[in-house]
Amino acid sequence: MDFQYHKALHDNPQIASNPLSRFMQKQQIKRQYAKAAKKGGAKTAQKAAENTRKAAKKTAEETKRAIAFVGRHPAGVCIAVAALLLFIMVSAGLSSCGSMFSGLMNGILGTSYTSEDSDLVATENNYAAKENELQQQIDNIESTHPGYDEYRYDLDSIGHNPHELASYLTALLQTYTPQSAQAELNRVFAMQYTLTLTEETEIRYRTETSTDPETGETTTEEVPYEYHILNVKLTNKPISEIAEELLTPQQLEMYRVYLETSGNKPLIFGGGSPDMGASEDLSGVQFTNGTRPGNTAVVDLAKRQVGNVGGRPFWSWYGFNSRVEWCACFVSWCYNQAGKSEPRFAGCQSQGVPWFQSRGQWGARGYENIAPGDAIFFDWDGDGSADHVGLVIGTDGERVYTVEGNSGDACKIKSYPANYGCIKGYGLMNWN
Repeated sequence: MDFQYHKALHDNPQIASNPLSRFMQKQQIKRQYAKAAKKGGAKTAQKAAENTRKAAKKTAEETKRAIAFVGRHPAGVCIAVAALLLFIMVSAGLSSCGSMFSGLMNGILGTSYTSEDSDLVATENNYAAKENELQQQIDNIESTHPGYDEYRYDLDSIGHNPHELASYLTALLQTYTPQSAQAELNRVFAMQYTLTLTEETEIRYRTETSTDPETGETTTEEVPYEYHILNVKLTNKPISEIAEELLTPQQLEMYRVYLETSGNKPLIFGGGSPDMGASEDLSGVQFTNGTRPGNTAVVDLAKRQVGNVGGRPFWSWYGFNSRVEWCACFVSWCYNQAGKSEPRFAGCQSQGVPWFQSRGQWGARGYENIAPGDAIFFDWDGDGSADHVGLVIGTDGERVYTVEGNSGDACKIKSYPANYGCIKGYGLMNWN
């Protein structure tokens, strides 16, 4: 079967254009090869040929009699032929539709994540929790390693593409749960992140002045001393590179298919809006300001990004090497450009919501005192997990207006009823 596959690639180089087409073509060739094999070998073919020659002679005799019959009953034969053609057309149509539907279903199933949605999300959350622990470890370096004169940081960003992780685990394990995937999560995490602490001592000099108690003479001299430095270095190796090292060629092909299709579940980990509508016009909107101070500068910055497609400036700024569901990266980028180092998050439910809630900066759906620059989180399927995030422009009392990245893969201005059921809540920013 591998020979048939590679021969097809040689004869039809266009099928190698992307992982999905290669995967589907290989499955088709395998099915054709298996079907041909079932029909038997050379003996069966020879016997069939002999039977065919015998049947041909008999058919010729029957044909002569049929021609004579047609000559005697031309009208009846025409009606029968028409009925037969109609039957063939209907049967062929049904068969074609059935084959097409079957092929479509096989294509969908062959490119979809096979684990339960709850297991996919729980496993992703477990990995994000490990990343949060790593971030806390780095944040506490100066308290856990005291006594140094200087701390020097050389840090890659912490974060990953959830679909890269899910595609890797699915290609390797097929179906998994948080428990069955835990050992693999630990292995991937250890390969992705390397935190190195290196002590360094420099000999420096300081000027010291002393006075002779007998003569009163003052002298100045350069005195050496040890200057202690702790170098903190973090490297982040993309999961895509790890997959190339750990997966077999066939598993790697499956990984690339899952990644290209997002397992046919593009929004399962949050980070996007399926809205393909146009950006809305704010002309004539009368905003009602609450008592909380907002930040119109960050809103104006976000509005200037409207029209961006693909989100490259935002996910690349965050540290990703390829496109991810980038709404959270967009919000984090806006906050950073406005002078805020936090919050910085790439996952809505696993990172963004906990950051606000753990600090008491959270407002549920219907919260009336939102301010420009607050984060707004959405739960599209009502499962309790945030799927998307944007920035609040303001409210007119009845609707809330937003700027969102990755809304149909673009930056757009949108609006929703204040009590819209898919609004999970608000991350309330402190700008003081």
